[in-house]
Amino acid sequence: MNLNAESWKEFRLGDLFSEMYKADAHVKSELECYDISSDNTIRFISRTEMNNGCDCYVLNNDLSGIEKGNAISIGDTTATCFYQGEDFVCGDHMVICRADWINLYTALFIISILKQEKYKYSYGRAFKMELISNTMLKLPATVDSTPDWDYMEWYIKSLNHKPLTTDNRGYGSHMLGFEKWKECKISDLFNIYTGGDLILAETDNGDYPVASNSSNNNNIAFYSSFIPNRKLFNHTCSISIADRGAFKAFVQPRDFYIGTRAKGLECKDKDISTASLLFIVTVINQQSFRFSYGYNCCAHLNDMIIKLPMKNDGSVDYNFMENYIKSLPYGDRI
Repeated sequence: MNLNAESWKEFRLGDLFSEMYKADAHVKSELECYDISSDNTIRFISRTEMNNGCDCYVLNNDLSGIEKGNAISIGDTTATCFYQGEDFVCGDHMVICRADWINLYTALFIISILKQEKYKYSYGRAFKMELISNTMLKLPATVDSTPDWDYMEWYIKSLNHKPLTTDNRGYGSHMLGFEKWKECKISDLFNIYTGGDLILAETDNGDYPVASNSSNNNNIAFYSSFIPNRKLFNHTCSISIADRGAFKAFVQPRDFYIGTRAKGLECKDKDISTASLLFIVTVINQQSFRFSYGYNCCAHLNDMIIKLPMKNDGSVDYNFMENYIKSLPYGDRI
């Protein structure tokens, strides 16, 4: 569906809302917090970019300053913005925006455009109320030059998606049990391969993903046809790593090649599950802070040490990793 943005008109953001105000600030350390929703809890919305702005769930023990759902929340020092469909309370520096046109679909449309403004702001240049109000957005407009909310709602509804569902409501009996974790080398678990030059212009379009040094798009740079005499990694027992700059590991849903400045790790245990690979990738990615373009992982990956759950006999406990991942919310969808 073509958005035809050339016909859109500019609107001042503050003119679109009937209410815009600073939310009552709650101090997280003074509240009883939970990682997941449970009886008599309410969402705690902060400036985080994760989880739709939901930092945690807090016990609703006659809390004051509860915000009704169907609002847009904006972190004024981080320019993070989200639609809040349920009742919530806020941390510090949160701006709440309300209007009669707001619903899930129109809010998602507006937020998608508003997020393009985020690069302008930081802790040194906070997204304060005045700046929020005076932000100019280009939006679809009706013939009488008012925002076309019906079009925006229709457009979001037209996008292809299937709502995700999960039967998992918590972590079950699977606790991480760090006391049973032990150190091991990545090279003890995986055979490590380094990618070579593989240029898009020199390959034919096809169905095989090519992993690169990018941390975007699940590490995939482009798709290629079958390449003779080049290792094709089995996705059921392999992961890819961007090894320059943004050091990041990924699980791939399809068999893949590795290109320039990328590595492929093939597990020595070919029966490893996708869930176990996801667990290990999460642990590996905790090492990303150590590397940059000036200090990449190329010469260090073989000797990199990570901690993983271990059995009593000292072997890696892949079953525990699989069960833990599958016990998480949405883990049943893997």
